[in-house]
Amino acid sequence: MAQNFRRYTENGIGTSAVDVPNGSDFSSYDAIVGIRLSNITSAAITCEVYINDGSNDIHIIKDAPIAQGGSLELIDSGSKIVVQSGDRLY
Repeated sequence: MAQNFRRYTENGIGTSAVDVPNGSDFSSYDAIVGIRLSNITSAAITCEVYINDGSNDIHIIKDAPIAQGGSLELIDSGSKIVVQSGDRLY
């Protein structure tokens, strides 16, 4: 069975939570196969990524530092995170 992949990106997020993918929730059972965060500022930053299932924040990472000009890959080596209908990624 063929798999259809979707790509979602957000730029210039700042210090407030941003709902990815673009304000909509996942419409069925899906798998997240990659998350990369990049710091394009002139100073180190900290970041967090979490899934909200409607009532709980499930952190993938919290208060992770990213150096100036650096990046952080959260899912690699074939790992996946399963999300279901109604879950939201921040």
